[in-house]
Amino acid sequence: MTEARSTGPALPADERPIDPTPVHTADLPATPIRDRNIPATAWVEAPEALLRLGDDIGGPVATYKRRIGRFLLWRAGPASRADARYLALDTATLAEQYTFRLFPDGSGDGIGPDGVRVTRFRLWKEALLAASGLAVSGRHGAVDGLADEEPDR
Repeated sequence: MTEARSTGPALPADERPIDPTPVHTADLPATPIRDRNIPATAWVEAPEALLRLGDDIGGPVATYKRRIGRFLLWRAGPASRADARYLALDTATLAEQYTFRLFPDGSGDGIGPDGVRVTRFRLWKEALLAASGLAVSGRHGAVDGLADEEPDR
Protein backbone atom coordinates (compact mmCIF):
# COMPACT_ATOMS: atom_id res chain seq x y z
CA MET A 1 0.00 0.00 0.00
CA THR A 2 1.31 3.44 -0.84
CA GLU A 3 0.72 6.78 0.78
CA ALA A 4 -1.39 9.34 -1.04
CA ARG A 5 0.90 11.41 -3.21
CA SER A 6 0.22 15.10 -3.34
CA THR A 7 1.05 17.15 -6.37
CA GLY A 8 -0.67 20.32 -5.28
CA PRO A 9 -3.16 21.89 -2.90
CA ALA A 10 -6.23 20.03 -1.69
CA LEU A 11 -9.18 20.51 -4.02
CA PRO A 12 -12.91 19.93 -3.45
CA ALA A 13 -13.78 16.39 -4.59
CA ASP A 14 -15.79 17.57 -7.59
CA GLU A 15 -12.91 19.77 -8.82
CA ARG A 16 -10.17 17.14 -8.67
CA PRO A 17 -8.90 15.99 -12.07
CA ILE A 18 -9.38 12.37 -13.06
CA ASP A 19 -6.11 10.43 -13.12
CA PRO A 20 -6.54 7.49 -15.53
CA THR A 21 -3.11 6.00 -14.74
CA PRO A 22 -3.54 2.24 -14.15
CA VAL A 23 -3.25 1.33 -10.48
CA HIS A 24 -3.16 -1.97 -8.56
CA THR A 25 -4.81 -2.70 -5.21
CA ALA A 26 -1.53 -2.43 -3.31
CA ASP A 27 -1.06 1.07 -4.71
CA LEU A 28 -4.38 2.48 -3.47
CA PRO A 29 -3.51 4.77 -0.54
CA ALA A 30 -4.96 4.45 2.94
CA THR A 31 -5.83 8.11 3.24
CA PRO A 32 -7.98 10.33 1.02
CA ILE A 33 -6.35 11.73 -2.11
CA ARG A 34 -6.81 15.50 -2.08
CA ASP A 35 -5.44 16.55 -5.48
CA ARG A 36 -6.93 14.07 -7.97
CA ASN A 37 -9.52 11.30 -8.38
CA ILE A 38 -8.70 7.71 -9.28
CA PRO A 39 -11.57 6.33 -11.38
CA ALA A 40 -12.70 2.72 -11.05
CA THR A 41 -11.73 2.24 -14.69
CA ALA A 42 -8.06 2.85 -13.76
CA TRP A 43 -8.04 0.16 -11.06
CA VAL A 44 -6.62 -2.95 -12.72
CA GLU A 45 -8.42 -5.38 -10.36
CA ALA A 46 -11.78 -3.55 -10.38
CA PRO A 47 -14.73 -5.96 -10.11
CA GLU A 48 -17.75 -5.54 -12.38
CA ALA A 49 -19.94 -4.37 -9.47
CA LEU A 50 -17.66 -1.35 -9.02
CA LEU A 51 -17.53 -0.52 -12.71
CA ARG A 52 -21.36 -0.46 -12.75
CA LEU A 53 -21.84 1.24 -9.37
CA GLY A 54 -23.42 4.41 -10.77
CA ASP A 55 -25.42 2.86 -13.61
CA ASP A 56 -28.83 3.37 -11.98
CA ILE A 57 -28.13 6.92 -10.78
CA GLY A 58 -27.07 8.53 -14.01
CA GLY A 59 -23.90 6.67 -14.81
CA PRO A 60 -21.18 8.54 -12.89
CA VAL A 61 -17.90 6.62 -12.83
CA ALA A 62 -16.97 5.64 -9.28
CA THR A 63 -13.83 7.18 -7.81
CA TYR A 64 -11.57 5.93 -5.04
CA LYS A 65 -11.92 7.62 -1.66
CA ARG A 66 -9.84 5.80 0.97
CA ARG A 67 -9.31 2.62 2.95
CA ILE A 68 -11.49 1.97 5.98
CA GLY A 69 -9.93 -0.90 7.86
CA ARG A 70 -9.68 -3.82 5.44
CA PHE A 71 -12.11 -2.20 2.96
CA LEU A 72 -11.54 0.00 -0.09
CA LEU A 73 -14.12 2.80 -0.28
CA TRP A 74 -15.36 4.04 -3.68
CA ARG A 75 -18.14 6.52 -4.55
CA ALA A 76 -20.23 7.03 -7.67
CA GLY A 77 -21.80 10.48 -7.65
CA PRO A 78 -21.18 13.67 -5.67
CA ALA A 79 -20.41 13.82 -1.95
CA SER A 80 -23.67 15.54 -0.98
CA ARG A 81 -27.00 16.97 -2.16
CA ALA A 82 -27.38 14.49 -5.03
CA ASP A 83 -27.76 10.79 -5.83
CA ALA A 84 -24.65 8.82 -4.90
CA ARG A 85 -23.65 5.29 -3.97
CA TYR A 86 -20.66 4.07 -1.97
CA LEU A 87 -19.14 0.62 -2.32
CA ALA A 88 -16.80 -0.95 0.22
CA LEU A 89 -14.78 -3.92 -1.01
CA ASP A 90 -12.81 -6.29 1.21
CA THR A 91 -9.19 -6.10 0.04
CA ALA A 92 -8.58 -9.82 0.64
CA THR A 93 -11.08 -11.20 -1.86
CA LEU A 94 -12.92 -8.25 -3.45
CA ALA A 95 -15.96 -10.55 -3.25
CA GLU A 96 -17.18 -9.21 0.11
CA GLN A 97 -18.95 -5.99 -0.87
CA TYR A 98 -21.26 -3.54 0.90
CA THR A 99 -23.10 -0.52 -0.50
CA PHE A 100 -24.53 2.63 1.00
CA ARG A 101 -26.91 4.82 -1.00
CA LEU A 102 -27.10 8.59 -0.44
CA PHE A 103 -30.15 10.52 -1.64
CA PRO A 104 -30.42 14.21 -2.62
CA ASP A 105 -32.29 15.05 0.61
CA GLY A 106 -29.36 13.78 2.69
CA SER A 107 -30.99 10.54 3.77
CA GLY A 108 -29.29 7.22 3.15
CA ASP A 109 -29.65 3.45 3.22
CA GLY A 110 -27.17 0.62 3.49
CA ILE A 111 -26.29 -2.68 5.10
CA GLY A 112 -22.84 -3.20 6.57
CA PRO A 113 -20.82 -6.30 7.35
CA ASP A 114 -22.77 -6.75 10.58
CA GLY A 115 -25.98 -7.27 8.58
CA VAL A 116 -27.64 -4.23 10.16
CA ARG A 117 -29.52 -1.76 7.92
CA VAL A 118 -28.55 1.84 8.68
CA THR A 119 -29.65 5.23 7.40
CA ARG A 120 -26.57 7.21 8.51
CA PHE A 121 -23.34 7.04 6.56
CA ARG A 122 -21.29 7.30 9.76
CA LEU A 123 -22.90 4.15 11.19
CA TRP A 124 -22.19 2.25 7.98
CA LYS A 125 -18.50 3.29 8.14
CA GLU A 126 -18.35 2.30 11.82
CA ALA A 127 -19.62 -1.17 10.87
CA LEU A 128 -16.80 -1.43 8.30
CA LEU A 129 -14.25 -0.53 10.98
CA ALA A 130 -15.72 -2.96 13.48
CA ALA A 131 -15.62 -5.77 10.89
CA SER A 132 -11.94 -4.93 10.42
CA GLY A 133 -11.27 -5.35 14.13
CA LEU A 134 -10.80 -1.61 14.66
CA ALA A 135 -12.46 0.30 17.46
CA VAL A 136 -14.65 3.35 17.12
CA SER A 137 -13.59 6.01 19.59
CA GLY A 138 -13.98 9.65 20.45
CA ARG A 139 -16.88 11.97 20.99
CA HIS A 140 -20.18 10.84 19.43
CA GLY A 141 -18.49 7.73 18.01
CA ALA A 142 -16.15 9.74 15.80
CA VAL A 143 -14.07 7.48 13.61
CA ASP A 144 -10.58 8.81 12.90
CA GLY A 145 -11.94 12.05 11.43
CA LEU A 146 -14.54 10.38 9.20
CA ALA A 147 -17.48 12.74 8.90
CA ASP A 148 -21.13 11.99 8.06
CA GLU A 149 -20.95 14.00 4.86
CA GLU A 150 -18.18 14.38 2.33
CA PRO A 151 -15.81 11.87 3.96
CA ASP A 152 -12.98 12.69 1.60
CA ARG A 153 -12.69 16.35 2.62
